[in-house]
Amino acid sequence: MFKKTLTLAVAATTLTIAAPALAQDSGATIGFIGGFTGPIESLTPPIFAGAELVVDQVNEQGGILGGELAILSADGACDATAAAAAADRLINTDNVTGVVGALCTGETIGAFNGSGLSGNVVFISPASSAPALTTLEDNDLVYRTTPSDALQGVKMADLLLAKGINDIAITYVNNDYGKGFADALAAAYEAGGGTVAANLAHEEGKADYRAELGNLVASQNLVVLAYANASGNTILRQAVESGNFTTYVGGDGMVGDDLLNGIDAAAVEGMIATRAGAPSGESVDIYNGFGGEGFEANATYAPQAYDAAFLMALAIEKNGSASRDGLSAALRDVASAPGEIIRPGEWAKAKELIAAGTDIDYEGAGGALDFDEVGDVDGIIVELAVEGGSFVEKGLID
Repeated sequence: MFKKTLTLAVAATTLTIAAPALAQDSGATIGFIGGFTGPIESLTPPIFAGAELVVDQVNEQGGILGGELAILSADGACDATAAAAAADRLINTDNVTGVVGALCTGETIGAFNGSGLSGNVVFISPASSAPALTTLEDNDLVYRTTPSDALQGVKMADLLLAKGINDIAITYVNNDYGKGFADALAAAYEAGGGTVAANLAHEEGKADYRAELGNLVASQNLVVLAYANASGNTILRQAVESGNFTTYVGGDGMVGDDLLNGIDAAAVEGMIATRAGAPSGESVDIYNGFGGEGFEANATYAPQAYDAAFLMALAIEKNGSASRDGLSAALRDVASAPGEIIRPGEWAKAKELIAAGTDIDYEGAGGALDFDEVGDVDGIIVELAVEGGSFVEKGLID
């Protein structure tokens, strides 16, 4: 599956470079922007695979708008400047109808502000969780299929307090994601009676964080809100080496087995983490039964990426053309009640209902996706723990 859709993407790029910026006569092309390099490079491939699976399913079940669905990927490197360049290519050269992505919040904002707003392009991010996205001036073009860190911060606070952890020290990567998450966590934790002994930003890309760690020793319970392939790994490794901390906690950006590279797994056994999850039910069961090369159903943000791509395809089919005009309204139509329920993989059913003029309501791998007025969704947060050198999901946080 991974190789198949990559080949399709390359072919689509070759065909669209010379094409004028007009809607396709048949079929549609969507873009994907993610951090294939940079601090989340180990998290991005399975996220992209979730979106690719949708492309395969659509094409296996009759295609879209009388043709095929193609997906073109671009590297946003979890960086606003790189993402803006990626968006410019996808939107202004490749003429994609909409974008799944980006992943890091700053990456999404940079990509959208760079070409998305002027190009009237719908973005659906599966992973941009910072509260800053809620207040982005976007002309109703930016959506996300993952809940805001305003929720994740509250749920992490509730979890830690329920475990009897009454004081914490927080270090967060100095960007929209890190600061938004840290602010939400600190406010909820203190409101619940906990003590935030330190709440300090750190810069990405350093080889040595020992000075920063020295300013966090007022608590033995260290919360790291960063990325697994970058400062998160370095800080965790140096924190373990220091011997000053007994409990380690991470947010969703830390949930990847690459986080533990170079770290004694026994030293972080039981490490606590949180990320967006999914409720139990038929839609989730269907999604968990999918397979394919490169596809990991429970990888961090893979369900949300699947939902973002499926919703984009549904909205394009509902809109009746590969034009960007009207796509946002069509997206809201297919994502919310009233309508006949469409579950993961039910493309042929959805296509038939849309053709008949019947309203549909997509219920996805990550749960219901009823976008609010700013394009956010409600959601649930799950607890994970490091067990035997890997992250294991433990269940919903009430």
